[in-house]
Order: sequence, then C-alpha cells, then structure tokens
Amino acid sequence: MVLGALGVAIGFMTSHKSLDEVKTMLAEEHSAHGGGHAVKTQEHVVAGVENDDDNAHRVGAHDALADMDDKEHHAGGVEIDSALNENSSMHSDTDVNNDIDTTSMDSQAETTGFGETDVNLAEAHSGDSHAEHVQHQLANRPWSALYVAAFFFMMIALGALAFYAIQFAAQAGWSPLLFRVMEGITAYLLPGALIVLGIAVASGTIGHYNLFIWMDPEVVAHDKLIQGKSGFLNMTGFIIRGLIFITGWCLYRYFARKFSIAQDNAEEGDNRNFKKSFRISAAFLVFYIYTESMMSWDWIMSVDPHWFSTLFGWYVFASMIVSAITVIAMVTMYLKSLGLLPQVNDSHIHDLAKYMFGFSIFWTYLWFSQFMLIWYSNIPEEVTYFITRIEDYRLPFFGMLVTNFIFPILILMNSDYKRINWFVIMAGIVILFGHYIDIFNMIMPATVGDRWFIGIPEIGSVLLFGGLFLFIVFTALTKAPLVAKRNPFIHESENFHY
Repeated sequence: MVLGALGVAIGFMTSHKSLDEVKTMLAEEHSAHGGGHAVKTQEHVVAGVENDDDNAHRVGAHDALADMDDKEHHAGGVEIDSALNENSSMHSDTDVNNDIDTTSMDSQAETTGFGETDVNLAEAHSGDSHAEHVQHQLANRPWSALYVAAFFFMMIALGALAFYAIQFAAQAGWSPLLFRVMEGITAYLLPGALIVLGIAVASGTIGHYNLFIWMDPEVVAHDKLIQGKSGFLNMTGFIIRGLIFITGWCLYRYFARKFSIAQDNAEEGDNRNFKKSFRISAAFLVFYIYTESMMSWDWIMSVDPHWFSTLFGWYVFASMIVSAITVIAMVTMYLKSLGLLPQVNDSHIHDLAKYMFGFSIFWTYLWFSQFMLIWYSNIPEEVTYFITRIEDYRLPFFGMLVTNFIFPILILMNSDYKRINWFVIMAGIVILFGHYIDIFNMIMPATVGDRWFIGIPEIGSVLLFGGLFLFIVFTALTKAPLVAKRNPFIHESENFHY
C-alpha cells in the first residue's frame, strides 16, 4: 500500500504540465513521426469529399466525435467550424477542389478577406487548442488510473456478494464450506464502493472534470445531447443513486453475515437464521440486478455520455462475476495450502474452475454481441466507441480477448486440469489481468485518449487498492471460524466428491 500510495502521488505530481511543455512534447512527437500522422489524418478526413461544405461538415463532425471529452474543444470547435463554413458559402459561388493550389488560396483570401495574417492566427489558435486538449488528457491520467483500479477491486467484492447470495437462494449443497471465504471478500465492498464514488465526485469538484465531462457545466451548455440526459446525469442524482446502491448492497452483506454467525451458535436443528438468509438473498438478487446495471451506467458508461449500449449492464456483470469467482478460488486454495480448510477438496476447486470457464465464455458472448451489432449497424454515434478503442488501444482491446477467452478456454476446458491447483492459479492470474484491462479499456479512451500507458500511476493504483483489498479481506477472515459449522448443508459440502 505504501509503494502504491507513492506511485499515485508521483503520478499526480508529474501529470500537470504547462502549455509550453505540452507544445514542446507535441513538436518532438511530430518531428519523430516526420509529420506523417498529420498527413494521414487529413487524408482520412477529406477522403471522398467533393466540396467545401461537405468537407467542413465532416471535419467538424470528426473533431466533435474525436474530442468530445475535451470541454474547450467541444464548446468552441463546433462554432468555429460553422462560422468558417458559413463564411465560405457566403463568398464562394463554386465548389473548390480539396487539393487547393496556391492560386485558388490567394483568390479565396481576396474574396473572403481572410488574409495571411488571419490564417496564421487561426493556425496558432488551433495549435493552442490541441495543446490544451492534450494538457487536459495528461492531467486526467492519474485520476483515471486511480479510478480504474478502485473500481476493479470494488467489483470483485460486489461480484462475490452476488455469488454468495446465489448460493443461498439456490440452496446449493456444494458451496457452504466456501461461505466464510466469500464473506471475507465482501468485507471490502463498503470501503471500496465509497472510494469509487468519492473519486468520481472529487474528479468533478476538486478536480477539473477529469473523468465525467457531463459534470462540467460549460460542456453541458454547448452540448444538446448531454442536455437531454441532464435529468439523469447530474451531480445530485449521481451521488444519491450511488449512496442508495451502496446502502442496499452493504445492508444485505451486514444481515447475511449476522445471520451466518448466528446460525453457527444456534442449537442443533434450529435453521431459522438460515431461512432468514435465504429470504433476504432472494430479495437482494432482485435489488442487485437493477442496481448493478444502473451502477454500470453511472460509474462507467457515462464517461462516454454520447454513447450507450443496452447490453452494458450485463457486460459489466460478466466481468464482475468471473473476477469474483476467480478470487474466491485463489483465496480458498491459499487457505487450504496453509491447512486452514482441510475439508475443501479438488471437487470444490473443480466447480469453481467450471464457473471461471463458463463465465469467461459468457463474457466473450456479451463482448462479441455488443461489438458485432454496433459495428455491423455502423451508426456513427455508436461505432465511434469502438473506432476509438481499435485505433488507439489496439493491443489492450484485442489482447483482452486472448486473456479473457482464448487462454482460459484452452487451460480450463480439460476437466482434469480444473482439479490441479497451480493450473487454476495460473488461469486466475491471467483472467484477473484481462479483466483489469477490460475496465481500463472502458475508462481510458474517454478520459486520456491516445495518451495512455501502463506506468507508475497505473501500477501504483493497483498496488494501493490491491494492498487495501488484501488487508481488509484477510482481516475479516480472522473474525469468525472459517467453516459455517451449523449450516444445514455443511455435511453435504464436506462430503462433496465426484
């Protein structure tokens, strides 16, 4: 945790760069690329455009989509493009070829009064605007790294709570030996969720709208689409909904834990506390499936307020549940290696590995369904989400398919391998890394654009929250016996073999 905190502090201290430093950095990057990037971008923008009106419209649309997360560009870019387009259409009677020669440029300057000095000023303003945009992205990076790591460990605890409730509601006979492990992992939920909500709110108050652009009133004032969503996307509603989510989750966790401990101390044959757990678990699962979806809209999807997916809640759920089951398996195997859970056998590990395998396939199914439908329909407002990630995040975007699907399915497909601890541990490490990258891909493109990197802020944030997670979980595991001895299905779980 100490190393992580130092890494986070270094990330924040080095993220604030002056405009001159950013301009120098951009000039060095431009020089290193030989100017090729700018040429490629211009060719992409004007390809297939036959007149100035279309060109100006498409350039404006491209800039608005590419830089929708930058408040100044978003607020001013549309007006500038529109003004230039109107100016050009008022003073030009004929279409102008995209490859404008020197003579036509001079002629247009005489016609419009847009002289060489004005052109230079416009170019300088454009350069400053781009530099300010990059400056804002660099300042966003430590906030984003902190948020990604905080959400990742919080969702593990929330997924473990949902899996725990499913076991009670289904009256599963194989899993009671693992209940205290699940209870220990869910102990992180309250502090973890409050941290996530706190970072989100702080980024829009003490920060400079580093995560959610809809928190910036200047952006909202110039964005009709966000204005249309402002009844839902506003700071007051965001905080209230977040507190409702956290309160409901943690109340269930508190009472489920309380009834579980009380059942340990009950007389033989007294299952009243187990029945209470069964009833509140069934009710909680209804609450959970609604609030988990709304939480994913608020805490993740709204970083891209111009984009939405009706599959997103399920997609986040799949990532959450497979990560949680993976951690349950890893903690169980660790405790068993210490001799603390001697009744756990390879059949329990096999079943946990089956869930890891099954939910990895489920996650891939949802990933492909979301991607394929949006990509095939090719609606600009939707497909921009994936274009940004494919162009600027190609390695993590497609790499997570290997870590979250191909690797687990190859390792865990064989039934015998699911009973080998080190195989499951190896698969689990890869799965957890892959789903961290999944959350990384959800947040970073909207906040830092192409200025991403796995460096000190990201590693420091993982160490900080990973250390806090382990500390809270293993502290909670010491607070009660590791076996729920009076659970009515405990003997079935102890004799679980196949």
